[in-house]
Amino acid sequence: MKIRCSQIGKLMAASRTKGEQLSKTAKSYIQELVLEHKYGIKKEFYSRYTDKGNECEEESITLANEVLNVGFIYKNEEHFQNDWITGTPDVNTDEILLDVKTSWDATTFPFFEDEIPNKDYYYQLQGYCWLTGKEEASLVYCLTNTPQEMIEDEVRREHWKQHAIDESEEIRAFVEAKHNFDHIPKEKRLKVFKIEKDEEVIEQIKEKIAIARNYYNQLIETI
Repeated sequence: MKIRCSQIGKLMAASRTKGEQLSKTAKSYIQELVLEHKYGIKKEFYSRYTDKGNECEEESITLANEVLNVGFIYKNEEHFQNDWITGTPDVNTDEILLDVKTSWDATTFPFFEDEIPNKDYYYQLQGYCWLTGKEEASLVYCLTNTPQEMIEDEVRREHWKQHAIDESEEIRAFVEAKHNFDHIPKEKRLKVFKIEKDEEVIEQIKEKIAIARNYYNQLIETI
């Protein structure tokens, strides 16, 4: 059993029960892996937030390429793995290792944050450093315009929320304004959080994965 870098944070979550080595979040994730590996039952997760991230990944990388002074960057397609984890960083060149997060709208973009808003992403980047041998990685939040097809979904959603049967230009304008950021300078639509590779944290990840594997093997035997 190997853990995807994007899921390391689930394992590292602290248990609220004294004496428990794995949190409920970690156990739930491992249970999902057991079902997937033994019976092919895979839990699928969809949301408009992740959909935008997938749709706008290339645009976000382009924005980062225009704003960051790190040489030409492009989408990485190489998959990495070791005995513990697997992962595919968004960008991995000789000069830089980074992961791109596309914000849903301006309210979810970390304009004023000084530290990584989501600790799970910190562990994800530690994993990428571990896999690639890089000593530093960057988490890059990007604020890009929402694709028109998704905006149309949001217009319909807003009409429903306001119990509006007929098309309302006012509602449409409201929604479109929430998802267009051309009026904000490009350099303000990019927020970079740098982390340094931490060998102590990586050892902690190894220890947690070892515990997770024991739990995984116990579950495999019971179903």
